[in-house]
Amino acid sequence: MPASSQPSRHHSPVKFSPGMFEHIDGGMNPEVVSQAAHSSAWALLTQGRANSDPAVTARLVEFTDHYGLEAIAEMWAEAPGVSLPGALWRIYALRDAVRQNPEAISHHYHLGQENAQVSRVVAGVADPPAADEVCRTIDAILTGAYTGEFDVALERFAAFCRVVALGQAVAADRADVAVEAVGAEAHQRAGEFVSTPGSTARGNHLTKAARRLITTAEELEAAASAWRHNQLD
Repeated sequence: MPASSQPSRHHSPVKFSPGMFEHIDGGMNPEVVSQAAHSSAWALLTQGRANSDPAVTARLVEFTDHYGLEAIAEMWAEAPGVSLPGALWRIYALRDAVRQNPEAISHHYHLGQENAQVSRVVAGVADPPAADEVCRTIDAILTGAYTGEFDVALERFAAFCRVVALGQAVAADRADVAVEAVGAEAHQRAGEFVSTPGSTARGNHLTKAARRLITTAEELEAAASAWRHNQLD
C-alpha cells in the first residue's frame, strides 16, 4: 500500500446530510461523542473518496454552504487537531472563513506571499491572489481531499494558513506603526496617542489570528504526516 493511501476502513453507505452529524444529547458520555465524531468523519471521507461522480464531490465540498458550519461543528470542533475529525473540521472551518471574508483573506495572503515562498508554492494560489481566485483555490484543495492524495490536501491547507498568517502579522505591524507615527506627531494633544506599538486593538487582533492560523497549520501538517504513516485516527 502506498504510504499516502487511505487506511482500510469499512462503513455502510451514508447520506451526505446534517443527519449524519446528529449525536445528540448534551449529557452524552464524551467517549461516545468521540467515537461518533471519528465514525462520521471516516464515513464521510471513505464514501467521498470511493465515489467517482463530480456532482457528489461538489456537494461534499459545498456541504457547509447549504447546511451551515454548525452542522459539523457540534460533532467535530472539539476533536484533537491530529485526528481525522479534527483535520476535517479545520479544513471546512477554514473554507468557511475564506468564503465569509474573501477580500480580507486575499489581502493578507498578498501581504504574506513574498516572504513565504515555499508555502506559497505549496498552497498553489495563482498570482495575483484576488478574492475569487483564493475561493477557487480553497475549493480545489478541498476537492483534492476527496479525489487525490488526502495528505497533500492537508499540506496545501497548512501552507495556505502559513501565508495568510504571515500577512496578518505584517498587517499587525503596520497597524501598530501607524499608531506610533500618529503619537509621535501629536503627542502633546491629549488622548490622541492611547496605545504603544504592539498593543493596538487591531494589531492585537491580527497577531492573535496569525498565531491561531500557525497552530492550525502545524496541526494539519502533523495530521498529513500521520495519514502517510497510517496513524491518523
